[in-house]
Amino acid sequence: MRFGILGPLRVGGGESTVTAGRDRIVLAMLLLRSGRLVPVEELVDAVWEERPPATARAQLQTCVSRLRRRFADLGLAPEIIVTDPAGYGVRIAPSDLDADAFARGVDEARAAVAAGRLAEAGERFHEALALWRGPALSGIPSRSVRRRAQTLDEQRLTALEERVDVELRLGRAAELIEELAESVDQHPLRERLRGQLMLALSSVGRQADALAVYREGRRFYADELGIEPGAELQELHQRVLAGDLALTGSEERAFTPVRALPRAINDFTGRQETLARLVKEIEEDDARIQLVDGMAGSGKTTLAVHVATALADRYPDAHLFIDLHGHSEREPLPPAAALAALLRQLGVPGDRIPADTDERAALWRSKLSGRRAIVVLDNAASAAQVAPLLPSGRDSLTLITSRRRLAGLDGGKPSSLAVLDPEEAVELLGRVVGADRVAAEPEAAVEVTTRCGHLPLAIRLAGARLAHRPRWRVRDLADRLAAGRDTLTELSAGERSVGQAFALSYAQLDLDQQRMFRLLALHPGGFFDDRVAAAVADLPLPDAQDLLDSLVDAHLVDEPEAGRFRFHDLMREYARQLLETGETASGRSAATVRLLDHHLHTAHAIASRMEPVASRSVLVLPEPPRADLVRASVSDGAAWFDANRAALPALVRLAAAEGHLERCWQLARTSWFYLFRYGHLDELVDTHTVALRAAEQLDDAGAIATVRNYLSSAYFRLGRFPEAIELMEVALRLRQRLGDRRGEATVRRNLTVAYGANWQLAPAMAHSAAALALVSAGDQPVEVIAILNNQALLLLAWGRYPEARLASRRQMRLARDIGDMNSLYNALGHLGAVRARLGDYPGARRILRLALKFKRREGNRFGEGEVLNELGSIERILGRPEAAATLHREALAAVTKAGDRTAASMSRNLLARALLDQGDVASAVDLHRRVLADAIRMNAPHEQAGALDGIARCLRDTDPAAARSHWFRALSLFRQIDSPEQYEVERLLAELG
Repeated sequence: MRFGILGPLRVGGGESTVTAGRDRIVLAMLLLRSGRLVPVEELVDAVWEERPPATARAQLQTCVSRLRRRFADLGLAPEIIVTDPAGYGVRIAPSDLDADAFARGVDEARAAVAAGRLAEAGERFHEALALWRGPALSGIPSRSVRRRAQTLDEQRLTALEERVDVELRLGRAAELIEELAESVDQHPLRERLRGQLMLALSSVGRQADALAVYREGRRFYADELGIEPGAELQELHQRVLAGDLALTGSEERAFTPVRALPRAINDFTGRQETLARLVKEIEEDDARIQLVDGMAGSGKTTLAVHVATALADRYPDAHLFIDLHGHSEREPLPPAAALAALLRQLGVPGDRIPADTDERAALWRSKLSGRRAIVVLDNAASAAQVAPLLPSGRDSLTLITSRRRLAGLDGGKPSSLAVLDPEEAVELLGRVVGADRVAAEPEAAVEVTTRCGHLPLAIRLAGARLAHRPRWRVRDLADRLAAGRDTLTELSAGERSVGQAFALSYAQLDLDQQRMFRLLALHPGGFFDDRVAAAVADLPLPDAQDLLDSLVDAHLVDEPEAGRFRFHDLMREYARQLLETGETASGRSAATVRLLDHHLHTAHAIASRMEPVASRSVLVLPEPPRADLVRASVSDGAAWFDANRAALPALVRLAAAEGHLERCWQLARTSWFYLFRYGHLDELVDTHTVALRAAEQLDDAGAIATVRNYLSSAYFRLGRFPEAIELMEVALRLRQRLGDRRGEATVRRNLTVAYGANWQLAPAMAHSAAALALVSAGDQPVEVIAILNNQALLLLAWGRYPEARLASRRQMRLARDIGDMNSLYNALGHLGAVRARLGDYPGARRILRLALKFKRREGNRFGEGEVLNELGSIERILGRPEAAATLHREALAAVTKAGDRTAASMSRNLLARALLDQGDVASAVDLHRRVLADAIRMNAPHEQAGALDGIARCLRDTDPAAARSHWFRALSLFRQIDSPEQYEVERLLAELG
């Protein structure tokens, strides 16, 4: 069928549909009147109801045109929609529309009933009703569509009632009860359905339930309609009371209730939402097979027993439970043995249980037929073990738990259990050891549950140790878990331990899976991907993906995001223990090298594309051992660094700890630009501090100079300029000793900026001139461009605007010649700032906006903040302080993300100036004072002076004496650093008198 209206609108025979709202209404109206013309007036009324626009006919034509194009996209003939002066229609074959097929099926079923062929009639009714996917044309709110769709819905209910009559006559009452109960809940006013449910219940000996259905209906009619049930339903009620409704051929059964569930534990905690969701799904969504999977110790069995207990009243005939030993020291229970145990729970004597497995399964299903039973199949090994144990009727509920995901089990609704939330974990600990003990030491309790990885089994075992040691404080156990002891050994009580539970899961793996599990423990970070797995195990990527999938299915590895994997903390510790005992030292070392090489070569390949030309790594690495995995990652770009940001510092430390010192400093270097550009300065300091120690151990002067140079960039952004300068001065001496002119020029270029930021302008200019002398524009244009960039910044700060303009123009010409767009737009930003300083505000704004667009596209947050502040200053000078404040706030957000504290202080000073110009003196002076405190802590004299200048401007009208004092302090600082802003402060002091 190519069109579907028995449910949401479908077009093209699959899941495709039409998305535009008006087009959906038009097509729905045409399909509801398939084979006939629908007048334009009716379509207009359906689409716009009481308020059609004057252009309604033209818009209707547009809808039809779009529908024809959509048909063509789906391989349907556009001519299906026919146009006539009187309206539109659809011309399709009888088999193309599901509503037509439904009508034909119902007609055939009714003919079979009339001929006495009840079995055939039941099949035809089933086939016709199976075409329905939900309420007709659901999701289309047009009143015209809804009126016609309701007619179809009524036809479905009538067909359902006729089918139920047939099934009842065929003696299938037991199979109908659940479906009828659901239908009555959905359509409580349909007396025929209610009567059929009463008939079905009575036919299997459930007269009390049938009478309850009548009472519920009578109460509903009285409350909602103020009437009594109809005569037929009242007569049926009397017959139930008289007990004369047993259907011919039905077997009335008297069941002895069976109660075989284990006791539900009293300290059940933390799964209330999951419990409520499962109960709701079972009660409302007809979920008759529930699969609960999760890692060892996550509380699967406890949850299943609580679900069964919560639903016990709905399934009064039998509550059955069996441990299938899928993960235990015993072999998994064969289906034949499990069937025998279940039949014995139902009271079947041993001599009546067949020897053949299929015959046992048939007897099992026969015994459950018509019974409302709960069956808990705990600790399942596989779908194959469970499949023969599933009841066949709709009266039973089956709850299955497993440490594996039973993907091959048809009809099951899966729920994977995660660990507990932190609050739930502490609550569980309190229930085990006593709420008072936990409340008395809340921090220690949090630490214990965190060390337990919020895993219920681990928390219970830890709690059991405390409960049996009343003299222990919670802190005592927390200290034991934190003291470097074997956590898995600590988490044991009696014969139970977390390690033992994990071992049972591990034992179910094959050798390749076990090896992958062990080797993944080498990864020191939180998350890893399939390429890491392929590298560490030295396997083709598809094989590694298959092994990872199997570990996820076994709940030995988590996959919280598609393609992103991680260990639970305790599981990682277990894997590391196995790594020590299950792999040779040489095997571990080789796998560690593969892990480090994968990250080193991938980071190097991506960073080479990301870094500005002047900063690109001069590292020369050999060909990557796994070029296929590097190629698979390079297209991720910065997203690869985002995903591995937490792992990179840990990998650098791993390389150092394992003696791979060269890989250590190289991996830090290849990670530098990402960490610097995106403001991850803590990680930058961490990685490069470890890398510097590694380079010093190698006694590699070039490596030491490289790491010092890049480590200094973090201190620069943090406003710790003296430390940055000290690092680079040592790097400079090393480059000079090595005779590395290019490396020396790079360090001098960076020293230019560092000394400039520290307002030591003379040494800054000296380093800039020396750097230029070391390189040639003809042979080394990239280096010259970078030096000119820093020189322009320095000249701008020093107020030497014509010289800054010359340097920027030269930078721009060279960048254009070699196609270095990043440097070209940097130069453009400098030229915009020069124009603004010289009073050409319109020209400055045009240039700065171009630069801003590029810097945002490149993700250069620091550069974005610089340009935004320039634009904000222009707006303030032009008398638009509101616009200025907006731009300075955006700048502050950008440089804060970049981690640049000095730039953040400058942005806040500028924002305060804009607030003052808006008349918000209180906010302005408060912001300046906060900047002053921060700048003093950072020893940033320029921003201290800027804050003092700003405070003075705020106070000059209300407290001239205080303003004078602040300006004198600002002037002293500006003169100390030889800032051109000293002259403006001198002017303001003169005005104040």
